[in-house]
Amino acid sequence: MWSTTIPINSVPYSDLPSTHSKLFEAKACKSIGKDEVWVAAAFYGQTKFTGEELAALATALDIPTGELQAGLGDHCMGVLVYGHTIKAVIHEKFGDGIMSMIDCTINIARKPDPKGDRVLLTFDGKFMLYAKW
Repeated sequence: MWSTTIPINSVPYSDLPSTHSKLFEAKACKSIGKDEVWVAAAFYGQTKFTGEELAALATALDIPTGELQAGLGDHCMGVLVYGHTIKAVIHEKFGDGIMSMIDCTINIARKPDPKGDRVLLTFDGKFMLYAKW
């Protein structure tokens, strides 16, 4: 079972490894040909860089590959915020299945609002019924 510490101080992300301070630079880096959401997922242990992607990113960020690998670690945080809730609503609206992340796009945009800017989060994935055997 994994254990995760959520920072409770007023400085967001101050408890993350120092390599994560390069996350914003890495998301803007196009040398590995990945979307910013995918790069962020890799930094947070939700997916993994290949050796080639890691080397290209290390070069672009001017960080030794070994140092970048050590900072990222070999872990999977698996933190879900509303994940189970979203899954339940998908189940209610579509039936007994999942939204596939195999053929999926994720877009994050800022939406101006008089009460404060809004986060517009769009998951566009194929619904797939569970197979029964």
